[in-house]
Amino acid sequence: MIRLIIFILSMTIFPMAIQAQELNAKLTINTRKIPAANQSMFSTMENSINQMLSTQWTNATFNRNERIDCTISIAINEMPTENSFTAEIQITSRRPVYNSSYITTLLNFRDTKFEFNYLQGESLDVNSLSLNSNLVAVISFYAYVVIGLDFDSFSPNGGAPYFAKAMEIANMAQSLNTKGWEPFSGKNDNRYDLAVALTDESSKTFHSFWYNYHRNGLDEMAANPSRGRIRIIEALPDLQKLYEARPSSPLLSIISETKLSEIVSVCSQATAEEKQSIKKQLNQIFPTKGSTINNLK
Repeated sequence: MIRLIIFILSMTIFPMAIQAQELNAKLTINTRKIPAANQSMFSTMENSINQMLSTQWTNATFNRNERIDCTISIAINEMPTENSFTAEIQITSRRPVYNSSYITTLLNFRDTKFEFNYLQGESLDVNSLSLNSNLVAVISFYAYVVIGLDFDSFSPNGGAPYFAKAMEIANMAQSLNTKGWEPFSGKNDNRYDLAVALTDESSKTFHSFWYNYHRNGLDEMAANPSRGRIRIIEALPDLQKLYEARPSSPLLSIISETKLSEIVSVCSQATAEEKQSIKKQLNQIFPTKGSTINNLK
């Protein structure tokens, strides 16, 4: 249901309600590139990360069926030492569309600059006052991004507190001196650049697009497909503004990965004139995605 309503109800009707975890996370660790590795250690690592993911990240109350579905896949590429790892991490999150069985993807992000140390049996503690583990930093960072994108899709700027937490982690992680946190790298898989994009004033149109697209657009489709489609089309100029302000924004990559095919599908019932206008906008913003955009015939 709607995150904003959940929060208000939890604070008024059930002020003493037990707070459940926010994430319904499925974690996998792939070690195929290092077949001689100690699988017992990776099993313990997986359990430790899963325990960390069950952390209470926000002050909101979630029922079990309201948890945010997300998938985290870690592929171990190398083990330079017994307790150090270079890896890639893929994070995908989803949310249901109101009054339907349709599930829409909110995040599909591949991070190829993931280096960390881990001792078997080590406890992965989330501590807002200090940060000395890149494994904790990266997992915490993406937990807040996932939560922020979900809240942003249900209420205007609802994700702002969680994007601010992600930015805080990105700043603290500078002391770790590891890849993926370099400020203003210009790379779409850089965590620091993603945090800046989610919190910077120049990206404010992303948040209005994200809310209007999901809450006023997709969530209206079951009750009134025409109205929902119109709201989605009306949200597209915000993408144009984001592109004009930050043409290399990692947020455009997120939209390209999660929303572009969906936009094309939703707008397939638009008028010929609307389609022509939409194709023109999308081809300008996503010039390498012509094969997808041209399906809007």
